[in-house]
Amino acid sequence: MGRIREHIKVNGKKCWTLFDSGARNTYVVPAVAARLDTFKLPKIFTDAVVIDDIGMDEDGKPIEILFGALAMQHWGIRLVLAEERLDLTHYPKEFVEF
Repeated sequence: MGRIREHIKVNGKKCWTLFDSGARNTYVVPAVAARLDTFKLPKIFTDAVVIDDIGMDEDGKPIEILFGALAMQHWGIRLVLAEERLDLTHYPKEFVEF
């Protein structure tokens, strides 16, 4: 299990995100949920639970998105803990629906 902190963009706005392989689900705060468009499918699409507060990271910065293990597995996102970065080499470049 591991954790990586990084910004991701949600409809053009950077959100402080904790990628946590120890968390099963993905959570977002209401301010992030309010930015989501209900008509277009975003590049990163996953189920997320909206909760009032996720908490602070180790540096005291408020976490806006907690990206859980199920979503990381679904999107091919891997944690490279030794380098504190995300491995997106298996992240799909195209969306194909059957």
